[in-house]
Amino acid sequence: MHHYKMSVAVENLSSQFEVLDQSLESQMTLSMGPQHPSTHGVLRLELILDGEMVIKAVPDIGYLHTGMEKLFEYKKYQQGIVITDRMDYLNPLGNNLAYVMAAEKLLELEIPERAQVIRVMMCELQRIASHMVWLGTHALDIGAMSAFFYCFRQREKILNLIEACSGGRMTPSYFRIGGLMMDLPAGFDRRVKQFTNDFPAAMEMLETLVSGNTIWQSRTKGIGVLKTTRRFLFIKFYKIWLTHESYLNLSKN
Repeated sequence: MHHYKMSVAVENLSSQFEVLDQSLESQMTLSMGPQHPSTHGVLRLELILDGEMVIKAVPDIGYLHTGMEKLFEYKKYQQGIVITDRMDYLNPLGNNLAYVMAAEKLLELEIPERAQVIRVMMCELQRIASHMVWLGTHALDIGAMSAFFYCFRQREKILNLIEACSGGRMTPSYFRIGGLMMDLPAGFDRRVKQFTNDFPAAMEMLETLVSGNTIWQSRTKGIGVLKTTRRFLFIKFYKIWLTHESYLNLSKN
């Protein structure tokens, strides 16, 4: 884990306060967090206080411990599925799948083809719903507010489909070791087909709404530009890496 130490300057600090790294009798160190302050990432602050005055703040970015490893210790394998939902609430079905497939590999189970197809379909729907959160919040953070609502309109349609199968929206726990919680409800294929037919037009609208937004353009143009030489080296390195990975996979098989 990387800890990024950045001291936050205190402006207009009264002359009676002195910022010191060593602890004094009048100062105390307080750990604030880790928490999720609605910034799409977790944050812990190491605060040095002198009474109610914050003298120094050192951010510790990216730390979050939820105790999931400990929770798994006293759960049966089937009970552990509900915990995987909560590891990433934007991709619960993907986490379900990774977990149950690991258990199935240990048990050497053969999963019915229908269940495999349903799993892939549901994970793909979940992936689109996750991207709708990314796109909507990305535009919102930059200043394009309308895109957020249109993205969540599409996300809600997918969550309705997931709810129809599992009874849950954010934490469906739909997959089971050996298959699924239950089969798809009647008419589900028709509802999915309706969504897939309508979604391309929605994406075109989102493309226009975001890419055509002058605020979004002004805050993204010229950011993270790769020069031609660097881009060429990146592509070359990526191809070498793919070749290496393919060789390793062939060797294992």
